[in-house]
Amino acid sequence: MVTDRGDRPSGDDTELVTRVAWLYYEASLTQAEISAQLRIPPARVQRLIAGAARSGLVRILIEGDLAGCLGLERTLIERHGLTYCRVVPALPDAPAAAGGAASSRVISSLGRAAAAFLHETFARGQHRVVGFGHGRTMAATVEHLPREPREGLKVVSIIGALAQRIDANPFDVIHALAEKTGAAAYLPPVPFYAQSRADRRVLLRQRGVAEAFVVAAEASLYVMGIGEIGRTASLCQTGMLLPEELEQARRDGAVAEALGSFFDAGGRRIRTELHDRLIGIDLAESGDREVVAVAGGMEKQAAIAAMLRGRLITGLITDERTASSLVADNDDGAARGASRRVAKA
Repeated sequence: MVTDRGDRPSGDDTELVTRVAWLYYEASLTQAEISAQLRIPPARVQRLIAGAARSGLVRILIEGDLAGCLGLERTLIERHGLTYCRVVPALPDAPAAAGGAASSRVISSLGRAAAAFLHETFARGQHRVVGFGHGRTMAATVEHLPREPREGLKVVSIIGALAQRIDANPFDVIHALAEKTGAAAYLPPVPFYAQSRADRRVLLRQRGVAEAFVVAAEASLYVMGIGEIGRTASLCQTGMLLPEELEQARRDGAVAEALGSFFDAGGRRIRTELHDRLIGIDLAESGDREVVAVAGGMEKQAAIAAMLRGRLITGLITDERTASSLVADNDDGAARGASRRVAKA
């Protein structure tokens, strides 16, 4: 935000206009959120934002953080063969939550970017069947998605949709998507993991479950989150996995989780007992469809890097700090490789 001496409001109005403009442009709050926070009518918030731009209080410049984000997007696309990448600017006052998890502000920013991606995708009508994973970023994505009917669209959960702890379940995104888009919605009414391999076979034969996965197989686009292997993992927080089960996956070499499967640092799927109980789409066999991951926060850097190395995703929506770390790690690895080659010569 840049200020000058142009035609400005005076007195208390100046402070209010500046505060509203900062919350809107810098903190990325919606007009409704600003209205609630400052306790002023939504119509007045809209007028203040428009007035800030007219008066010169706000100037939008394509430089600084945004230019840096564009550069990071280009680097990630070129290095990892992505077809789509969006990097949201870092928020200066968005510390990590307890346990190192990404803050709600970062998750909200990622959700806004993912919602914009989906809005454009739905408008083009390029994908008539879209599969969705679960998680905090997916919930934020649907929350920020504009309400607009999409005739002929089908949305489907590509993994078991029930959590053991209903009170801690942030994953019910399919119903919300259907409500906002009018899409036909499909959801397998089963947990992520069956109790045993035999139970998995029985559940997959159930009519509603089988129908949902038939639709999921038709999807030309998957949109999902990426999970880290640690205490902040959503699978543990929602009771879908026991901490000792996640710890065993870590000992087996897992650094990333996606759609209930585990992957090592090179993006190779790890065959675990959990995998044999998984009720969902196998990401390693996603074929030619687009797979866009929405994930950020430094605690997920290793997990995202693994998915990129394994070429398991075709698109990525992440935050600036995480993107910078991904690029820097790649640079460091290339430098170490070059040093080894020089030493051998």
